[in-house]
Amino acid sequence: MTQRLWAPWRHDYITSSGGKTDECVFCRIGGDDSSLDRENLVLHRGEHCFVVLNRYPYINGHLMIVPFRHAGDLSSLDRTERIEIMDLAVQAEQALAETMHCQGLNGGWNIGSAGGAGIPGHLHFHILPRWNGDTNFMTTVGQVRVVSQSLEQAYEALSPLFGGLE
Repeated sequence: MTQRLWAPWRHDYITSSGGKTDECVFCRIGGDDSSLDRENLVLHRGEHCFVVLNRYPYINGHLMIVPFRHAGDLSSLDRTERIEIMDLAVQAEQALAETMHCQGLNGGWNIGSAGGAGIPGHLHFHILPRWNGDTNFMTTVGQVRVVSQSLEQAYEALSPLFGGLE
């Protein structure tokens, strides 16, 4: 018997150029007018960085912290950018704990294609909420990720917790 997992929201990504264009998606989103933040899933714009929901998440609540400036590695960031990234990571930790009731977090960054960076020229930090038992046969055997919440629901839950930052 054939099993099917329906994920129609992935169709646009699959039939597009795979998200690959000459334009850096993070530079585009960071440079867009803030009136497009909901559409772009931007939760917060700081002075040097922004927080955005991953459009193609590994798990619901998958956040990214991205410097506005196009920089490919940690050593290319200045001190104020690095400090803001860490401050936003603290805010993300608190927001995910409050809204997602996660039992743990994964966080990190990938530098360069060999390091697993999907957008190797623009450094970004991932923060993922985790729950006991969230890695099951779908992920380990079937190499399929089940995201149990829509991006819109996650945005609505998380956005109020980033509104008062400065």
